[in-house]
This record gives sequence, C-alpha cells and structure tokens, in this order.
Amino acid sequence: QVQLVESGGGLVQPGGSLRLSCEASGSIFSIDAMGWYRQAPGKQRELVAVVTSAGSTNYADSVKGRFTISRDNAKNTVYLQMNSLKPEDTAVYYCYAVIWTMYNRRDNYWGQGTQVIVSS
Repeated sequence: QVQLVESGGGLVQPGGSLRLSCEASGSIFSIDAMGWYRQAPGKQRELVAVVTSAGSTNYADSVKGRFTISRDNAKNTVYLQMNSLKPEDTAVYYCYAVIWTMYNRRDNYWGQGTQVIVSS
C-alpha cells in the first residue's frame, strides 16, 4: 500500500503565495521522482514541476521563476512553493511519484488532488 497525501491548497489573491506538501507513505523502498501536475477545467493535465531522487528539477515554462519544488528524502515528502500566483494558476494540483515498493515493483502513484484558486 502506497499513499500520497497532499495539503496546502486553498484560496489566495493574485500575487499571493501558497505552499503545497505531499507525503508518501506505505510499503516504500525508494522514490525515483516526485512532482506536481495540475488540471484546470476543460484543459489537459500538465506537468508543473518534478524533482528526482538525485535532486535535479524541471519546471513548466509558465511557472519558472515563480514556483520552487523541493523534497525531503528522509520524510518522503515533496513541496511546491508557489509565489506571485496568477489567476491562470487556478487548478486542481495533483502530487505524483514514481516509487519502488518493498515488493520490487516500480509504479506511478497519484495523490487525491488539492484545489488552488487564485482570485480577487
């Protein structure tokens, strides 16, 4: 059993900040990568940011310079610091992880999603 539990979403005004957290738990052997996707109504789900176990990161062009992804390997947790938020950032944000389980299986896992609304 592997679970991804997200927190930190909510309503914020344009220009504001939010920090999302996602903790993985369960029969985890190792985590290759963790990241965040988002999906707005009527739009395709898109990758926002990802960080590998080695610490390399990748960002969508639309969030570069505003969002920062980080991770705490000891806690199996990934964070997304979102600054200078814009209305177009409004979406459901999903935590994503590539995990090796104790049963020697590598699979993709998703969180339940957390709503981020940027509006005045």
